[in-house]
This record gives sequence, structure tokens and C-alpha cells, in this order.
Amino acid sequence: MATILNDSIRRRIIDAATRFSTGSFATPSPVAGVRVLYTETPHPRTPVLYEPSIVIVAQGAKIGHVGDRTFRYDADNYLLLTVPLPFECQTIASRKEPFVGVSIDIDTAMLQELLIDLEDEDFDRPASLECPGVNSARFTEEVLCALERLVDAMDHPRDAKVLGRLIVKEIVYHVLCGESGAALQALAHRHTHFAQVTKALQHIESNYAKPLNVEQLARLVNMSVSAFHHNFKAVTNTSPLQYVKSYKLHKARLIMLNEGVKAGVAATRVGYESPSQFSREFKRYFGATPLDEVARLRAPR
Repeated sequence: MATILNDSIRRRIIDAATRFSTGSFATPSPVAGVRVLYTETPHPRTPVLYEPSIVIVAQGAKIGHVGDRTFRYDADNYLLLTVPLPFECQTIASRKEPFVGVSIDIDTAMLQELLIDLEDEDFDRPASLECPGVNSARFTEEVLCALERLVDAMDHPRDAKVLGRLIVKEIVYHVLCGESGAALQALAHRHTHFAQVTKALQHIESNYAKPLNVEQLARLVNMSVSAFHHNFKAVTNTSPLQYVKSYKLHKARLIMLNEGVKAGVAATRVGYESPSQFSREFKRYFGATPLDEVARLRAPR
């Protein structure tokens, strides 16, 4: 039964991707906070930056690398990201079998609502709240059933507007109760180490163009430098300074891609004082010059 259901949902998502895709990898769907993912082009291991989300794959696969961790998300395993995380990712796709999926934003207000509803229930809490920011988990029939209804709702504007959010909430609920739910629980609890690191990540996201150092970030979350460094790496699998550098480079790439500005302008916008240093670090990180990387991203997929 699960296999038949899985195949049925896969076909629905592939059909939806064909209808809604605009040629870019991620296309907003009629359901708020949900994007349709589609590409016919395989990509080697490449740096990417994902925002907190649940990524569900119907066809093809991605292999992610964070530090010494490797994880795969495909038609059997979904991806759960609870922090904005730069990592390296390989895409498995072809013209015959494109990569197809959906990405669902994690709404922290919705997550809080679910945890309030579950407060008086016999709901298992994780033994440790030091959860990594990236996890893959096997699908359950409950997630698949909800996903099927979500894709069907996309075809009807009123259903997408009214039922879409309710179905998304149902999917988040099933993920919360699933094998990687501890990461979502930790995200919602303000006084855990995970939540403290998340606060630091949010500060980086809002202030990446300003000078940032480990001591400043540690003070922000009331940790010693050594404790902050340890807990930050437990969540992101990278050091605070490497994360800040990666985040700046990803933001600069987006600025050049979306606004058409030159590398020197983007470098200044993300806080680099030396354009030549920016170009060196950009090429070392992405494996291409800023000009070549933007040209690659703009090429038809």
C-alpha cells in the first residue's frame, strides 16, 4: 500500500513541477511558504545555503556534506533543516529523470502553536537538546498522505489559500512527531543550547555586513567562548568564523545574481574591505570566479 501511495504522490509532484516550474530551480507554489523544485541538470558537489525548511524529493536525489557528515535525501528520505546552513550539495538529475520535489518553510510561530497543543500530551522529549541543524529521515505514511493533499490543493486557488496552511501544519506535526522531531523541539525551546545557537545565527543573518567575532557572538547568547564554539559546531558542523565567511559569500553571490552588480560592489555590501581578498575567497569557496559563477547560475537549466 505504501509503495502504491508513494508512486501516486511522486507522479502528482512531478506533474505539479511541470506545471509550475518557471525554469529556475525553485518556483513559489500557490501555497504560501511552499516551493516546487525542478532541474534536469546534474550538479557536482557545490556550496549552497538553505533556509530552515523541510525538503521532500519525488524524483532524483541530493547528497549533502556538512563538515564530516554526509546525508542523502531522495524519494525515501526527506531533509529537515532547522537553521540557515551553508553546506555542499550534489544534485542527481537528468533530462530523462529530472530532480523534482517540494520545499516547505519552517514557520516558528506555527511550530510554537503545535507544541502548545501537545503540552499536555504524552509527547516524548529528546534525551539531548544538542541537535544538529540538518537531518534526513525516512518518510512515514502520514507525511506522504498529507503531501498528496498538499499537491492536490495547489491546483485550486481557494484550496491553496485556505487548506494549504492547514496541510503544511499537519506535515510539520508529523515531522515533529517523527524520528528527527527532536531538532524541531529544540528549535522552539528558548533556553536550550540549540536555541542559543539559533539566536546567534539570526544575529549573523541580520548583521553579516558588520564586523563579527566569536567573543561578541558568545556574549550575545550568554556563553563562554569555548562553550559557544562547542555548541555552535554541534549544531552547524562548522566553526563560527567559517560560518560567517560562508554566509557572506553566499549573500554576495545572491546580490550579484539578483541585482546585476559587479563583484566589488557585492563585496562591499557584505562587509569585505578588500575586493581582491573577496575574489580570492569566493573562488576558493565556489571553485569559480564571481563572474563565472553568476554566468553558470544564469544559464538555462
